[in-house]
Amino acid sequence: MSFKDKIIKDKLPVHIAIIMDGNGRWAAKQGKDRVFGHHHGVDAVRAASEAAAELGVKYLTLYAFSTENWNRPKFEVDALMTLFVETIQNEIETLNKNNIRLNAIGDLKSLPDDNYSKLMATLEETKKNDRMMLTLAMSYSSRWEITDAVNKILDDTKSGKINAGNISESQFSEYLNTSQMPDPELLIRTSGEMRISNFLLWQIAYTELFFTSKLWPEFTKEDLYEAIVDYQNRERRFGLTSEQIKS
Repeated sequence: MSFKDKIIKDKLPVHIAIIMDGNGRWAAKQGKDRVFGHHHGVDAVRAASEAAAELGVKYLTLYAFSTENWNRPKFEVDALMTLFVETIQNEIETLNKNNIRLNAIGDLKSLPDDNYSKLMATLEETKKNDRMMLTLAMSYSSRWEITDAVNKILDDTKSGKINAGNISESQFSEYLNTSQMPDPELLIRTSGEMRISNFLLWQIAYTELFFTSKLWPEFTKEDLYEAIVDYQNRERRFGLTSEQIKS
């Protein structure tokens, strides 16, 4: 029996986030360079996106490129940027056909001009789609995002838009890149690594974490279904006791 058959449709996580890790190690296992792994990682992105949309997940956020990734060898970064441009151009028709809206978070202005302009064009072309929001975290890190939010709050304080002495959690969340989506209920990380790697640190305060040893190019729809089933079998207490939840 497929894990898909075990999924309870009315208990789906509204928002799933994924740290896509292991492209380089997968390529090494094939005797190839890291770029080969990144190319095959695109297939896993497509599979995860299709599976999430088919189930009815409303938000899927993928950690595509961190601010720290700029420190990787130049040839790898250049190849990733080229792959990024090719992929978004090739997927516009599929996104629109499946009514999926593409979104992006991160320090997007730090992307090469060509990448930035093509990304913005794709966001515009898919902005009316409402089946699922597929968000790519590009040149993103949570510490950058939180620092950026603080600087925006300081600017709005100076201009008199807000009172700096009374900032609530909900107000602070409005200054984050993810203000237009709910916090993720489920975070998946591939490759066997058990860390968050500076991803959505504010947003995952009560997110359920699922770690798999699968390298990202090996990740299939069935793996996503398994993570969802595991999530649905957990008790989410949000600081309360089991007895309080049951009552």
